[in-house]
Amino acid sequence: MIESYSQSAIDASLVILNKDSEILWRIKEGKLYREFKFQNFVVAFGFMTQVAMLAEKANHHPEWFNVYNKVVINLTTHEAGGISKRDFDLAQEISKLI
Repeated sequence: MIESYSQSAIDASLVILNKDSEILWRIKEGKLYREFKFQNFVVAFGFMTQVAMLAEKANHHPEWFNVYNKVVINLTTHEAGGISKRDFDLAQEISKLI
């Protein structure tokens, strides 16, 4: 069973996740959140396709939103009732795409 992270585990994991990033993942409304902006819709959609393949491989699917060149990703583990290692692992893989 997957367990949700404590606040201290979330804080420590955010530091590691964001160590090499200019645009940071953060917690918003109890979910791991990041907004991505691209040159245009085609590039944004290509990114979403890559994320979809990562998510399917991990069997962990994001909540996301796209308008033109903007993609918003929220990660949470519903079965754990919060943010878990699974969310940070997927966020790390997503960050590697940029």
